Amino acid sequence: MKVIFLQDVKGKGKKGEVKNVSDGYARNYLLKNNLAEEATAGNMKALDAQKRKSKQLEAEEKQAAVQLKEKIESLEVKLKAKSGDGGRLFGSITSKQIGEALQKDYGIKIDKRKIELDQPIRALGFTNVPIKLHPEVTGTVKVHVVEQ
Repeated sequence: MKVIFLQDVKGKGKKGEVKNVSDGYARNYLLKNNLAEEATAGNMKALDAQKRKSKQLEAEEKQAAVQLKEKIESLEVKLKAKSGDGGRLFGSITSKQIGEALQKDYGIKIDKRKIELDQPIRALGFTNVPIKLHPEVTGTVKVHVVEQ
């Protein structure tokens, strides 16, 4: 029997896949537990429409991320910190502080986990910090750390 998986089933298939499984397994387990539905012509059309819709949404998300990337690339985030001799900071600048500064100064809300700062900034000056806006789109923001 051909079925369309509604959820991931370990060892059998992932959500949205169309596969042939034995009639008994389909009737007694998959269909009974709403893990799959029979692959009729109507259900196949609905699946195609759903896939087209998800591709369109994904393309729109990527486009929005590209626009945000262009906006972010032109910005400079200025953070003030106390420093000692040689421009070394007392403490450090973290991704959380960069995210808060973007929110406060420019109204751009970015989750701190998307800011890819390998190690906290511990010196005065300019630093380019990558921000992952989408799995395929990464922007870079300039962070300028100045003496308080």
